[in-house]
Amino acid sequence: MNDITDFDNQMMLLALDEAQKAGERGEVPIGALLVDSTGKVLAADGNRSVEYDDPTGHAEIQVLRKAGSLLANYRLNDTTLYVTLEPCAMCAAAMVHARIKRLVFGAKDPKAGAIVSKYQIGNDDLLNHSFKVESGCGENESSEMLKSFFKKRRNK
Repeated sequence: MNDITDFDNQMMLLALDEAQKAGERGEVPIGALLVDSTGKVLAADGNRSVEYDDPTGHAEIQVLRKAGSLLANYRLNDTTLYVTLEPCAMCAAAMVHARIKRLVFGAKDPKAGAIVSKYQIGNDDLLNHSFKVESGCGENESSEMLKSFFKKRRNK
């Protein structure tokens, strides 16, 4: 783990922008984007569970759906998913089914993280597909954004 490149850092800044927008909409500030093998951003979004009244409205799911629609294919081979927080089990399973090549995430989620914290979905060779995982890219910014969001919410 942790073969983070300058390009990865640039893409994580875009994911952080999506997280900021999500927070401004009243969503938990998590952002994601999917990039193809040439470095083209296929889709970017943030959490939309509250806005859409949808428990599957996580940033990762939004991005996978948009990219699948754009490419007219549910297989998203040779793509990298950038997300500000370690994905949950639902999102990790969707990434396995989409056949992403690589995941780069910011902060770990000790309560619900399904990539390294609680489970190792997509990284444990128990399923029919696995992907490379890089963690810690934009970790401090991601963590601070989440802490600030929840602190404000508790103070209301």
